[in-house]
Amino acid sequence: MKKIGIPALALAGLTTYDLLQKQHSILRTFPIVGHLRYAVETAGPELRQYIVTDNNTERPFNRDQRRWIYASAKLENNYFGFGTDNNIDGVDGYPIIKARTFSDLPARPDSPEASLPSAKVLGGPRARRAAFRPSSLVNISAMSYGSLSGPAVEALNAGAALAGSLHNTGEGGLSVHHRHGGDLVYQIGTGYFGCRTADGEFSLPTLLETISEAPVRAIEIKLSQGAKPGLGGVLPGPKVTAEIARIRGIEPGKDCVSPARHSAFGDVDSLLDFVETIGETTGLPVGIKSAVGHLRFWEELADAMTIGTRGVDFITIDGGDGGTGAAPLAFTDHVSYPLHTALPLVQRIFQNAGIAENITWIASGRAGLPDSALMAFAAGADMINVAREAMLSIGCIQAQRCHTGQCPTGVATQNTWLKRGIDPTTKSARVANYMTALRRDLLKLSDALAVAHPALVTSDDIDILGGDGTITSLTEVLGYQPGWGLPSPTDRTEITRIMYADA
Repeated sequence: MKKIGIPALALAGLTTYDLLQKQHSILRTFPIVGHLRYAVETAGPELRQYIVTDNNTERPFNRDQRRWIYASAKLENNYFGFGTDNNIDGVDGYPIIKARTFSDLPARPDSPEASLPSAKVLGGPRARRAAFRPSSLVNISAMSYGSLSGPAVEALNAGAALAGSLHNTGEGGLSVHHRHGGDLVYQIGTGYFGCRTADGEFSLPTLLETISEAPVRAIEIKLSQGAKPGLGGVLPGPKVTAEIARIRGIEPGKDCVSPARHSAFGDVDSLLDFVETIGETTGLPVGIKSAVGHLRFWEELADAMTIGTRGVDFITIDGGDGGTGAAPLAFTDHVSYPLHTALPLVQRIFQNAGIAENITWIASGRAGLPDSALMAFAAGADMINVAREAMLSIGCIQAQRCHTGQCPTGVATQNTWLKRGIDPTTKSARVANYMTALRRDLLKLSDALAVAHPALVTSDDIDILGGDGTITSLTEVLGYQPGWGLPSPTDRTEITRIMYADA
């Protein structure tokens, strides 16, 4: 009996510890058996030669990328040893960042990662009353409460506050979980949740009421998103709790499907009228978010904005290769361009129109790793938004069950038992650590290129290797002209001054 009792007591003690600890979501939700996951993860490198999947095979985020995010979030060693295991010489389209030997810039102040602001003032060119320079060029992308659990949203918002970043609400409205210190970008989707009439139409008075007592710094109008361009948002019925239904103004327990397109406007002209009405009424910067397919819309938008009387303050380009949202497989696989193709397509249109400098460009869609982010900055981005990477930082294990309501880590679920795995206090620190690490590495890359700020990296700073040994400048690949994608000379001077103010 004693022999049986001791192991049983040990298991009971470990179970109790797992349930009460707040460091690991998996263990809080799956005591005892959760340790198997960490054991396999720890032994992975040593067992690699015996398993099929290597460090760069898994998608959407491979093992090396997930490891960098996890280690950064936990303040662990996020360096890698013994050189790259990428097949650099035999792959088409491999980017090479061209380090410079000398620099005319002074040495940076201590801890420069603590301050990495946007290179542009959001809303400045259109003189919005509440125009401001975002204090972080890395911010949290649109993920609705509903798609994510309440504790996950709380962790992200509190983490954004710690990191000095903006937090996009997503199209699901503004909840109590968004009010933990982080400044907000309020997203208006086609369902107008949080700013709608009883019959689902947009209501400006309701919008004003919703944002009146919240720290909303900008408004984003979602035209489409990378998970399902051309379709409305989908929140499966199991995720539509009574609280979410109240916030959105819908029926609980039933699938919440947003319309594919907006009812408040139907062309570029009425879109710009809509933007200006919101901008003039609220005083906030107003922008749009969209995946990129047919380019006619962008051509018409650029043409309408050249007049100068109406325009968007920022454009968020979302990659079309999926996200946290539930979507048909064909949409995540094939509808709209991926980010690093989409951003240059739109940039070229606005550069040719001569108005790209008047817009803050935000890149979204697997841009939350240093190399991917730098590619976006080289193509003209001024800021980046992170979504799935932020989810990974608070415990997501890429189980790819976001659409089922059964996320095992409690990030993308409304299941009461599963979401208890997230301790917002612990996880908020981790998302802030991740975002700080990303900014730090972006500054290190900027230093290697001898530029003051990531937004001052150009397409001339990157070459693309071909599998046959050819070398092509990213400028040539993108079809850019010299100087495209940079902030205005005034913004460049100001951001350099800010970055070296204490040097």
